[in-house]
Amino acid sequence: MKRSTRRRLIQGVLYAVFVAVVLFIILAADWDKIQTNFLDLEVAAATFPEVVTIAAKNTIVYTAIAFVGGMLLGLLLALMKLSPVLPYRWVATGYIELFRGLPALLVIFGFAYAVPIAFEWRPPGGNAGAGLIGLIVVSAAYIAETIRAGIEAVPKGQVEAARSLGMNPAWTMLTVVLPQAFRIITPPLTNELVILIKDTSLLFIAGMAIADRELTTFARDALTSQANATPLVVAAMMYLVITLPLTQLVAKLERHNKRGR
Repeated sequence: MKRSTRRRLIQGVLYAVFVAVVLFIILAADWDKIQTNFLDLEVAAATFPEVVTIAAKNTIVYTAIAFVGGMLLGLLLALMKLSPVLPYRWVATGYIELFRGLPALLVIFGFAYAVPIAFEWRPPGGNAGAGLIGLIVVSAAYIAETIRAGIEAVPKGQVEAARSLGMNPAWTMLTVVLPQAFRIITPPLTNELVILIKDTSLLFIAGMAIADRELTTFARDALTSQANATPLVVAAMMYLVITLPLTQLVAKLERHNKRGR
């Protein structure tokens, strides 16, 4: 049997298996029960407009705060890790490895409950603020490694050229290296932003006031009050409305960077 014929035969079998699985799911599913419990239009309508004006808005606000805070702290950690001063490198490396190794949920829980109890400290913004601090601490560890990789990807000739013009190391980093590094790491940073949007769902562990609820907390509370899973579907759709444009942007930026090389 020729290779092309065998390939077409294998593809035909795979298509047939796919169609069989889809037909089985369609015929075996209890669509009435699915519609009643997951796609109830009345329950979905009851989530509006709060799912947009409170939950989605808070999700976006929390993401923006965590991303900006993580970016600033991550930049500092990246520069410390690349520092010629050994203690700075030790501190930055220890921080990055620690918080990349811990579950974000555990860190958020710690900042929301353990740290206030241990130090008798009331975080700004209450439980939501404490959870956000935990999210910033974790995101900074990942963003720091992304920024470090971008800085190291800048050709050394650029630095040497800047130094030959009399620029000091700090000014060279600020005006030559960092602009090029951020251009390189824009796609992975955008991807980190998408991940951070979804990670705001972990803030539910901190406990939220009604006005502070993000999408997941809002959906959980609505599910409990309505005894129906439709609010989870509504929240999932809202997450997709927020994240899908960003994932498309990541793909576009990656294609643009490949063409620029």
